[in-house]
Amino acid sequence: MIIIIESGATKADWCAVPSKGENVKFRTAGINVASMSEEVIRGIVSEAVVKVGKVETVSQIHFYAAGMITEGEGVPGGAEGLDRILKEAYPLAQIHYASDMLDAARAVCGHSAGIAAILGTGSNSCLYDGKNIVRNVHTGGFILGDEGGGAALGKLFLADLVKDLVPEAVAKDFASKYDASYLSIVQNVYRSGSPSSYLGSFAPYITSWYGKDEYMTELVERNFRDFIDRSLLQYKEDVPVGVVGGFGYANREILRKVGETCGIRFGTMIAAPIDGLVKYHTENQE
Repeated sequence: MIIIIESGATKADWCAVPSKGENVKFRTAGINVASMSEEVIRGIVSEAVVKVGKVETVSQIHFYAAGMITEGEGVPGGAEGLDRILKEAYPLAQIHYASDMLDAARAVCGHSAGIAAILGTGSNSCLYDGKNIVRNVHTGGFILGDEGGGAALGKLFLADLVKDLVPEAVAKDFASKYDASYLSIVQNVYRSGSPSSYLGSFAPYITSWYGKDEYMTELVERNFRDFIDRSLLQYKEDVPVGVVGGFGYANREILRKVGETCGIRFGTMIAAPIDGLVKYHTENQE
């Protein structure tokens, strides 16, 4: 049996793939080795063990999460506690760790060369040769980059809103739904604990205006063009681009439209990578 775990900050998707029979898919709290105690991680893994069953049949575990950067087959720095817990739970399993960027590439490109993009609150991308990431244009985070993501779109909109550059009808509608005062916006951007989440929270509102207002339509397309121009076109490869992430998936038709004007071919687009990872590992059992 193979277990595949794709963990974000708040949730983790698990899939146990037996040699025969139905896959077992479920979700637990996310596993964050940087902020969680071993006791909390052990509780999450124990919950999963009950759902998977037949511990002795597990031969491989593939764990994907942000920050899981390894050299060869080593345990990533900071993940030693997680590794101990997984080995206690599944003593016969080989355990492999990889980053969320590699999980996106494997999920949308499989064993073929391509460009993979993550488009959620933030953004990231890489050039993938069918096995490894061969180039990664740095994302820069929500201050220096993250073009194409929800936070970058929110940032573009609020930057215009505070300077009265948003059309009056849109600004009035926004103020009827959110606290649009200058003080509130500035405090949330510069003093809140998660400014990127705050900025990204406005992305659904902004995209709801797509096709209804010329300014808002251009703002949405500009955000995706910026991502294409500043990240995807840097790879200079004529290969399809796969996209992972709820924001990218929700706006996939807009992405394809903008991509056509920029010479980018978008291929597979998915909200979450777990099903693509299952396909990847079952086609290439190591």
